[in-house]
Amino acid sequence: MDDPGPDHDGDSRLRPVQRGERPVPPRVPAPLDWSAAGQERRLAFLRERGIEVPHLAGNGGPVDAEAFRGNVEHFIGMAQVPVGLIGPLRINGMHVHDDVYVPLATSEGALVASYDRGARLLSRAGGVSCMVTDQQVQRAPAFAFATLAQAAAFAAWAAEQGEAFRAVAARGSRFARLTDLRAYVEANRVYLLLAFSTGDAAGQNMVTFAAASICADILERTPVRPEYWFVESNLSGDKKATSGVFLRTRGRRVTAEALLPRALVQRGLRTTPERMCDCWRMGMIGGVQAGATGASSHVANALAALFLACGQDVACVGEASVGVLRMEVRGGDLYVALTLPNLIVGTVGGGTRLPTARECLSILDCVGEGRANRFAEICAAVALAGEISIVGALAAGEFAAAHQRLGRGQ
Repeated sequence: MDDPGPDHDGDSRLRPVQRGERPVPPRVPAPLDWSAAGQERRLAFLRERGIEVPHLAGNGGPVDAEAFRGNVEHFIGMAQVPVGLIGPLRINGMHVHDDVYVPLATSEGALVASYDRGARLLSRAGGVSCMVTDQQVQRAPAFAFATLAQAAAFAAWAAEQGEAFRAVAARGSRFARLTDLRAYVEANRVYLLLAFSTGDAAGQNMVTFAAASICADILERTPVRPEYWFVESNLSGDKKATSGVFLRTRGRRVTAEALLPRALVQRGLRTTPERMCDCWRMGMIGGVQAGATGASSHVANALAALFLACGQDVACVGEASVGVLRMEVRGGDLYVALTLPNLIVGTVGGGTRLPTARECLSILDCVGEGRANRFAEICAAVALAGEISIVGALAAGEFAAAHQRLGRGQ
């Protein structure tokens, strides 16, 4: 479904849609059939929905090596990662209001089955509500001076250059827009934190080019010339979990929430909301003792599988998987919510143009411009499905048995 725009009624769009209002579509067929016939049934299932995936199915033929220019150097071939399909997953978001089937690329047995279970539970509960609340990507150039006085004078000057820097960034890109500028003085060093909006691209290269242009402008106009400088100083949090990006957003900040009726928890997870919350609390306190940034169970599993399937920068899982999971008992039912403050994703550029990535994005209706927020909401919904499933397995004492059954070959 197309982006509804900022004036759309959020209350009505985010509310659960029960099965009585709109039937849940059929689940992916032959879920535990590993045969060629089972694969063909699933491919036929997609074809019935107008989705062709010849490259995923292995029927697309060889791709001209020249097509990978800009994605890889010294090309020798393709690494193959199996892709499974889960769903339907009912999402009631501001940018996606639909029942979706989701491709996940992984070599970890039990992962796809676990996410499929979480998706089915969320769909039976009326779906998961999702909202993107912020979007920005940072680059952090740094400048060295002889003295603290010079550094302070430069920082004061740079802090007043917002409009000039915005104009420089806009001249070099159709999409990059400088949205925030902060200067931090550390002795005789100054770190500039530049935040940009990046449209439907993940934006890593985009913000690098924009920051480099701003640095060139600085060197032309600064009243205090630095001894040396670098376009990135590690303050941005690029591809790593840090407390700074956890608070300020790097990528898209997305929240997903749902309310699971008690009977559904008992039947679908073979446990209770109270037991789920006990398990969640134990895990969160354990994470604090371990020094974890964020408080969730295994968001990295969802994002790595989605990123691999859909042509995202997989290294960004390092920051994107930082999140906050919450579980509460409300009126006997289970309230669940997950916030991902650093979801670096895009639907244009980068790996999204590769053949299998484009097919996976087409399954999600996330190809091209105007689809990045839709994709971000799907990522958050899938991650929440996995959080529900893994906490349920731990609470019910079934975690080891599930991996014993599904996580081994013959």
